[in-house]
Amino acid sequence: MAAKYKGGIGMGYETLRLAVEGRVATVTLDRPKVLNALNATMFHELEEVFAGLADDTAVRVVLLRGAGGKAFAAGADIGELARTDAVSGELLARRGQRVFRRIETLGKPVIACIDGLSMG
Repeated sequence: MAAKYKGGIGMGYETLRLAVEGRVATVTLDRPKVLNALNATMFHELEEVFAGLADDTAVRVVLLRGAGGKAFAAGADIGELARTDAVSGELLARRGQRVFRRIETLGKPVIACIDGLSMG
């Protein structure tokens, strides 16, 4: 399981990198081998990181990037979706919607630095 967000330092994330410099936080989607496809682990970590950033009064803006230089994000991880049934697939989709809503309503600007493919 990923480490909890602590004062701008997130360590132990499997699918993200978090860096805070001054008042700017940079969250990097870090699954470049699969073009940063969004899976359940990434949704969990995004939820955790953005909850921490919402509460971090030192951070005034968040940059969201994709690692690897080929894609910002390829959308849902199709391999993971193929292993779901109707119920677990719906739960995963609802979780994704909840995470995206958290980012949308963070209370501070979130800038998507899209460099490369962005799908889904």
